[in-house]
Amino acid sequence: MKLQIRQADKLALSASGPLYSRAPTRDEDGVAYSDFMMLIPGLRDLSRTDFGDRVAGLQAVLRQYQQVVFADLNVPLNLLWVTLIPEFGLIATLAESLRQRIPEARLIGHE
Repeated sequence: MKLQIRQADKLALSASGPLYSRAPTRDEDGVAYSDFMMLIPGLRDLSRTDFGDRVAGLQAVLRQYQQVVFADLNVPLNLLWVTLIPEFGLIATLAESLRQRIPEARLIGHE
């Protein structure tokens, strides 16, 4: 799983098309994935160093979960989108792990 980062400047790692066309929705057997969004207030206004620390924190947490299949960080909107293999309680657990690393992160939507 690679964290895709979309920024308004030339530091963007990936920005190839709208999220709905890039985020996977089903596995190879047709089983639907789960997903959720987190708001990270002030992310786009951080210094380069603080921004790098937050991204490193996100990546460290997301790599701990083998169920994560896709993650997209939309810097202009301060939004993190995560797609994962469904497992009971995993969204709450993962969101809490992210909040422990980045306290300002807030869970705002999930399916």
